[in-house]
Amino acid sequence: MVLTVIISVIVVFGIAALLILNHPSFGRTPRGERLERISRSPNFRDGHFQNIHPTQQITSDKGKFYTFWEFLFGKKVRLKPETTIAAQKQDLHHLDRTEDILVWFGHSSCFIQLDGKRFLIDPVLTNRFPVSFMFKPFRGTDIYSPDDIPDIDYLIITHDHWDHLDYGTVKDIKNRVGKVVCGLGVGEHFEYWGYDKDRILEMDWKDSVSLSNGFRITCLPARHFSGRGLSPNNTLWAAFMLDTPTQRIFIAGDGGYDTHFAEIGKTFAPIDLAIMENGQYNNDWRYIHLLPEELQKAVKDISAKRTLTVHNSKFALSRHTWDEPLNNVSRIMEKENINLLTPMVGEKIYLKDTTQVFTKWWEGD
Repeated sequence: MVLTVIISVIVVFGIAALLILNHPSFGRTPRGERLERISRSPNFRDGHFQNIHPTQQITSDKGKFYTFWEFLFGKKVRLKPETTIAAQKQDLHHLDRTEDILVWFGHSSCFIQLDGKRFLIDPVLTNRFPVSFMFKPFRGTDIYSPDDIPDIDYLIITHDHWDHLDYGTVKDIKNRVGKVVCGLGVGEHFEYWGYDKDRILEMDWKDSVSLSNGFRITCLPARHFSGRGLSPNNTLWAAFMLDTPTQRIFIAGDGGYDTHFAEIGKTFAPIDLAIMENGQYNNDWRYIHLLPEELQKAVKDISAKRTLTVHNSKFALSRHTWDEPLNNVSRIMEKENINLLTPMVGEKIYLKDTTQVFTKWWEGD
């Protein structure tokens, strides 16, 4: 009787796991011509994409299992704000196209309207199965939905992790996207989800492509990893440099500190705005996310005129308090005299107004 119950439980869990893993949101592994192109990349070795330098994902000597267990069930103190986060709601559909602005949606999702073009970066605007139990947004940060997104010229995806590539969002806005810009292999997900192949621009590190008159995008290295299911690192994670007729914007994506930041600074300075990861860090995975003391080094390396830090204030994916990233970066940047932008979710950043000042809206929770 006991054996029958155990077998039944195993079978049920096995079927449930199979059903979940077959959900379309997991995307599809690269194949065919796409896989052939991947295999020719100098960044693809031994069956996987590789970082510039060897990169251990879990650096804790406690082991992967204990680290994961501690992440799920360890002590949690103020991982989420006790009150509703301050936010603003913009009517993006009726913006004046001459306005040069950036709107941050929390975490790493941004809308940019600049020099007459619209860009959307890593939009995560739904909270649907199968990750709804993992990525519950903080109260107040979920005021934007896919319906709020206007026609987009270029959708930029830095990598295919769930908190950067949201199936629900990209499915809902499919008919409002001109082209998708992403790393090698990520286009397989989009094609599987119904995007036309000729609308997908997949890039390897150091590829540079003219988007239209006066607009260019360059794919650059990041120190991270990729994957949505059981096959890690078969798509490329990346940073991007976006050049418009009047501005140069660095989109760092996710990733730990390494020599690539200094190389990017040497090659691309001056940079008008750097969008840098700040949050969900931990010493147990210190090579794949920027620690606070490394963030200031990276910002100095790239020599950006202004810095916007993201990857915070929407999801609790680490063990630090929800406001620690903003407190840390504000203190460090003030000491180092670095021009830091700290908008609340939804607040307009005027890209050509270098005197704009923001409040410390997160204080007091």
